[in-house]
Amino acid sequence: MKKDLMDILACPICKGDLVLNISKEDEKEIISGTLYCSKCNEYFPIEDGIPNMLPPELRE
Repeated sequence: MKKDLMDILACPICKGDLVLNISKEDEKEIISGTLYCSKCNEYFPIEDGIPNMLPPELRE
């Protein structure tokens, strides 16, 4: 995931702002981490450079 995406991403549940927590990145993109919404207290994982923006009940 590219950091520039943070300008357009919002929480899919409440539309709140997301906070990026990076676990691993390279010079071009974020490889793993989480996106956190403080408004609804929900986390969304970033795995292999792909943010999973599905609500928790729909994730496997």
